Amino acid sequence: MTILGSCTRHWPDEAACAASAQALAASPALEGAYVELHGPLGAGKTTFVRHLLRALGVAGRIKSPTYALLEPYDTPRGPVAHFDFYRFDDPQEWEDAGLRDVFAGPGLKLAEWPEKARALLPPADLRVHIEPQDDESRRVTFTAQSARGLELLP
Repeated sequence: MTILGSCTRHWPDEAACAASAQALAASPALEGAYVELHGPLGAGKTTFVRHLLRALGVAGRIKSPTYALLEPYDTPRGPVAHFDFYRFDDPQEWEDAGLRDVFAGPGLKLAEWPEKARALLPPADLRVHIEPQDDESRRVTFTAQSARGLELLP
């Protein structure tokens, strides 16, 4: 993994999470990016994605793709593919679900639990690592792994 830059933020509450998502959504570099979300169960990965999708103009229900592996969305800025590899166990699922084609296609890709499919995924532009703290806040580290990722750093 190549690290070109990183920064750490403190989210004292969900409003701070939403503000980070809105700031990320405002970046033109987000279009076509691949963003990985890391952290333990309950860290706030899906919450961050929901705020990001809302900031990108998604109205209606936003659900976790935990069982389906993929939830696609259309936004005014283009397609978004939200992956959740938590239950991913068999590389054949990758082929059967057509995920190679999704990753090769246009649009933003967001992946929760990417470590479960690491050998099949391209390098991320930006990694977001969310760490719950004892006081219910979050310590969030954004790591750029490409020139596009550098443009996305908050």
